[in-house]
Amino acid sequence: MFNQNRWLYVLTGMTAVCMLVSIVLVFLVAPDAVNLATETERLVQRIFYFHVPGWWVGFLAFFVAAVAGLGYLVAGDDGWDMVELASVEIGLTFTTIGLITGSLWAKPTWNTWWTWEPRLTTAAVGWLLYVAYLTVRSGIDNRRRRQRLAAVFCIVAFVSVPVNFLAIRWWRTIHPAVIGVSSTGAVGGFTAGPTMLWIFLVCLLAFTMLYVVLLIVRVRGERLSRRMENLRHQLMR
Repeated sequence: MFNQNRWLYVLTGMTAVCMLVSIVLVFLVAPDAVNLATETERLVQRIFYFHVPGWWVGFLAFFVAAVAGLGYLVAGDDGWDMVELASVEIGLTFTTIGLITGSLWAKPTWNTWWTWEPRLTTAAVGWLLYVAYLTVRSGIDNRRRRQRLAAVFCIVAFVSVPVNFLAIRWWRTIHPAVIGVSSTGAVGGFTAGPTMLWIFLVCLLAFTMLYVVLLIVRVRGERLSRRMENLRHQLMR
């Protein structure tokens, strides 16, 4: 246990340093995007360094949750269920951050906080699916039934992730694809130069490390919570 805690402390420290370095790079080193129309757009585009990694962590978390759900259906082990639940909670947090930062970016770029174009619509639907996942879990008393249904729900809900990612490449949409081919109707896109790209990769690494730390801590917390619940039931017998 001591060794596990030591490595968690080391990883947490490394994550904190990486996040701090990312913030410094974004606000003091990263250049403005030169092909955006106004000074406000060039300033607000720095949200990109947090917006995209936030969605990346959300997608990664939902993928891990789907794998854990499959693991639970195959093995029936509570450990898989704990990873699934923890990863969904973290993924939902980061996709919420993604939706908020996206709206902050959209206002000066599109002159609106929200528009029902394909990427935003699929993002909202995916977000609601995982909110529904937590609602379903909380509404079923039988533990085994709850865990099985949640695992199936989590696997099915993951279909929304690739649809969300590919929406800006499948349909004509104002949402740009910063990396890869965007639709011809995209508005407010910009080309990521070498400096922007490596700073973006540092931010991506920092957010990924943060996800790993949060997952470990949340799974540990869930394990302790279930142990306490089992002890409470034993004492009440």
